Amino acid sequence: VDIMTIHLLGGKAMIKAASQSAKKEAEILGITPPKIVGVTVLTSLGQDDLVDVGIGKALKDEVISLAKLASECGLDGIVCSPADLESVRPNIPKDFLVITPGIRPVGAAKGDQERIATPRGAIDAGADLLVIGRPIKDAPDPIEAARKIAEEMA
Repeated sequence: VDIMTIHLLGGKAMIKAASQSAKKEAEILGITPPKIVGVTVLTSLGQDDLVDVGIGKALKDEVISLAKLASECGLDGIVCSPADLESVRPNIPKDFLVITPGIRPVGAAKGDQERIATPRGAIDAGADLLVIGRPIKDAPDPIEAARKIAEEMA
């Protein structure tokens, strides 16, 4: 495992325990510890969804708070929507890994995702790694779909 995700809404104690446990177990096993990244707010959620689960902050402010918490707790990075990149990047260390799901190539269906971007748009906004699942998996020709996405990113 190179990268492991945890949900930042688990709180500071859980975040620190996950990070410390991964490092300790990797040391015992004599392996490189996985990068631990924290999920901020799922790309399938919008502002109304936050209210439904009892979060009264503006979505953008919640994502920034969670990203800062991940950094303060010693994580290696975050997972955040491409829609959040512009506001998050200035609030985290430059070397903090940002993984971005909700990537939809030009012309692809939005599906259940609320806050999306094209591959090129996410890269330009500051994503380090992109998560591109269904646009490739569900394509009639997944290899061709991946090739077109790679071209779009170039």
